[in-house]
Amino acid sequence: MFGNLGAPELILIFLFILIFFGAKKIPEIAKGLGQGVREFRRAMRDVEENIQKETKQFSKDIQDNHRQADSDTEFPSSPQG
Repeated sequence: MFGNLGAPELILIFLFILIFFGAKKIPEIAKGLGQGVREFRRAMRDVEENIQKETKQFSKDIQDNHRQADSDTEFPSSPQG
């Protein structure tokens, strides 16, 4: 998940965050980050649902147009005689 970051690097990062933001701010930052991730996932899900809905509707419209075109097509009878 963290690539080539080892334990010492992670500890250093967490210490920097603790010093820079303070112990009281870390829960607020984590809460905001969690809400942001949740909102992003919700938005992605909505986009996927809209794309699927529109794709199904587009496919249905194409099929309806093909059916209508097939039923409207009249083949002239060949002249005999």
